[in-house]
Amino acid sequence: MYTIKLFLLIAPLVISSRTDQDDTSLDAISPEPKSRFAMLDDVKILANGLLQLGHGLKDFVHKTKGQINDIFQKLNIFDQSFYDLSLQTNEIKEEEKELRRATSKLQVKNEEVKNMSLELDSKLESLLEEKILLQQKVRYLEDQLTNLIKNQPQIQEHLEVTSLKTLVEQQDNSIKDLLQIVEEQYRQLNQQQSQIKEIENQLRRTGIKESTENSLSSKPRAPRTTPSFHLNETKIVEHDDIPADCTIIYNQGKHTSGIYSIRPSNSQVFNVYCDVKSGSSWTLIQHRRDGSQNFNETWENYKYGFGRLDGEFWLGLEKIYSIVKQSNYILRIELEDWKDKYYTEYSFHLGDHETNYTLHLAEISGNGPKAFPEHKDLMFSTWDHKAKGHFNCPESNSGGWWCHDVCGENNLNGKYNKPKAKATPERKGGICWKSQDGRLYSIKATKMLIHPSDSENSE
Repeated sequence: MYTIKLFLLIAPLVISSRTDQDDTSLDAISPEPKSRFAMLDDVKILANGLLQLGHGLKDFVHKTKGQINDIFQKLNIFDQSFYDLSLQTNEIKEEEKELRRATSKLQVKNEEVKNMSLELDSKLESLLEEKILLQQKVRYLEDQLTNLIKNQPQIQEHLEVTSLKTLVEQQDNSIKDLLQIVEEQYRQLNQQQSQIKEIENQLRRTGIKESTENSLSSKPRAPRTTPSFHLNETKIVEHDDIPADCTIIYNQGKHTSGIYSIRPSNSQVFNVYCDVKSGSSWTLIQHRRDGSQNFNETWENYKYGFGRLDGEFWLGLEKIYSIVKQSNYILRIELEDWKDKYYTEYSFHLGDHETNYTLHLAEISGNGPKAFPEHKDLMFSTWDHKAKGHFNCPESNSGGWWCHDVCGENNLNGKYNKPKAKATPERKGGICWKSQDGRLYSIKATKMLIHPSDSENSE
């Protein structure tokens, strides 16, 4: 740039000197040699300026070339970095495919383990029931043997008693083995679930947003609870005289509330909780008190029962039906809010599974609000088994219940809200429940009990 400026300064001077020389030649003719030397000087000055200009341009070209080389080097580095990133991206995609395949395999294994656990639970329950029957028979035979020994001390132990004792011991060993197998299956199931969670975390770290839980089921549902009815804690009664319900147990002189074994006609032996009230005993079919048991269960669990008989539970529609089909029964509903207690008694009829356990009832007495519409056929429904006329209800009505034609708010198996310390009694927590007359209650505890109608009722 400096050379160009110098040239621009010299060029006007040279042109000006040439102009002055031409003007002077018009006035007087100078000697020829002097004019020639003047022109050579001008050419030399011009050539010198052009030379300097060329050097300046050459330096500029060299600098520009260096800058272009730097740019090319940076572009090469960028291309290499982009290529490396492409390779890493391909590797991440491959890892993602492997993780997806591993997740699918673990899901299949998880389902297999769950199915095996269900089968083992069913077998275990059957074995426990067989054990109860055998223990009852052994107790009966032992009593008979004791009487014989008292009358005839020299008689040796009866062969049948010995064989039954051996059989009971074998059953005990089989049950212990099955319990160990169930524990091992649960341990494997927990390991599978941990692996699935770890894979889900890896998928999230690679930017993949997917939910394994949703892939297992298209509908939201609560975790399944395995029924736990304390089969090995029942009281032993004679094999030939197992009572059909709690009323018979009370008439046999057992006047304490607790868990007992019953066998209704044409039914297997199962456990119930007998709730003794002044002068009689009621069979408890539903109990809620603190929200510890999730009642948003499947149709299968509502059919056969779930929960703990010494806590919150649902006895099971099939077991309830096996009891009430023997005779005419009364349904008693007891409600407790945060201030008062209420009860209502109904005469009722319950259908079998082919009618979706249709309930038809009429109120007899009580001081509580109406829990059911009277003289209507109410079909039982759950979230996975919709009876005719039953709609998709909100979560507060999500538990299985007898519904009519709309989503009512009188579902005693609905969601149990966490109690609030600072709240009015109407909004303190528990089961949000609206009676047939439209009044809103905040239910703390509920009981549903049944009792033969030809026996004396209690209030």
